Amino acid sequence: MDKLKKFDLMEKISRELEDIRNSQQAVLEKIAKVEIDNIELGDKTIEKKIPEIYQRTADNSEAIREILEAFQTKTEDFGEKNNIDKLREQNEIDNMK
Repeated sequence: MDKLKKFDLMEKISRELEDIRNSQQAVLEKIAKVEIDNIELGDKTIEKKIPEIYQRTADNSEAIREILEAFQTKTEDFGEKNNIDKLREQNEIDNMK
């Protein structure tokens, strides 16, 4: 895989990880809403299980955030090391011929 394709794939993965992180955040918010709504309802199963589910989801969200931050740094370093902007310019010039 050439460097430009590798960088593009790395950027794509970063975007997908960001999307997963955002989805996890939305799930956490929904779980919290269920927990709050259940205060009024008082369902024992929800009361017992939701905190565990919330914690596991929060742990996964944190792990995804850590992966995302590390991978974004790796992607940026790869881009700088391999002068991706220059490779893109050259690729555009080559495609115009």
